[in-house]
Amino acid sequence: MSNIPEYLEKNQQESKRLIGLEYEQLQQLIAAAELLHQQKDIEIEQRKVRINKAGGGRRPKLSVKDQIILTLVYLHPEPTFQMLGVQFGVSESTANDIFHYWSELLRELLPASLLEQVKKNPGEYKWVQEILAELELIVDSCEQPIPRPKDYQEQKKFYSGKKKNHTLKNQLIVTPNGQEIVDVIVGKPGPTSDINIWREGQSKLAPTQKFKGDKGYIGEVQIETPQKKPRARELSQEEKQKNREKASERIFVEHVIRLLKIFRVAQERFRLRAKSYQRIILLVCGLVRLRIGTLFINSSVCD
Repeated sequence: MSNIPEYLEKNQQESKRLIGLEYEQLQQLIAAAELLHQQKDIEIEQRKVRINKAGGGRRPKLSVKDQIILTLVYLHPEPTFQMLGVQFGVSESTANDIFHYWSELLRELLPASLLEQVKKNPGEYKWVQEILAELELIVDSCEQPIPRPKDYQEQKKFYSGKKKNHTLKNQLIVTPNGQEIVDVIVGKPGPTSDINIWREGQSKLAPTQKFKGDKGYIGEVQIETPQKKPRARELSQEEKQKNREKASERIFVEHVIRLLKIFRVAQERFRLRAKSYQRIILLVCGLVRLRIGTLFINSSVCD
């Protein structure tokens, strides 16, 4: 049996270092996830055609709380499933199964962005668009290494000359103070240009929406970008100073990207199957929103 849950209870101030969340946030997440888990079990039971009496079978070794902590431990320090199994007293395959079950359930519980959170309510979605149109949002992208594909054409598709590696690219749009993830696009091939990714998601926001971006977004009138160095001449001191000022205004998106990469599953070479990439990174975005306090979860989320 793992001593991590017991350690967290005795050393609540260490929760953020171990699993990326404050202890109070962890407790809220466990309560909401357990309720959603129970609802899923009821739905499955109602659809099931039973031969044997309900209540049989082997009891799980780990409590719901321990299983959720196991999932968060994988996302944050990212040990192998073998090490995770040893730590929690279960087999490697059981640790794997627990992680994938709870990562899917937590993904359902934690919207990755503000737009995803309100998309089911057209009236609220339109209201959010109107509020955001009054702000100048910040957009940026980051890349994450992946294992080299076996097929040569796939290698070419995902090889990023900038990173000298095979990568997937994710784009974030955040509020001017970096306190909310407005939208996120996940899992584009590394060579895809930043501006093309932005154009793909542009329709989610109002046509009048303004943005700040780096030089990768030069060419779009809606995005304020730094001045590019002209050919055959240097930028003046005044132009360099303006670029520095613009960079200081965009720095908040870099802070959010740093928070994503605190969860090492979103930073290091992605070890899981490619088909799970989008789910895992969007889950990390949801955890970051919970961590910075812009996403609040309670039992009503599960209704």
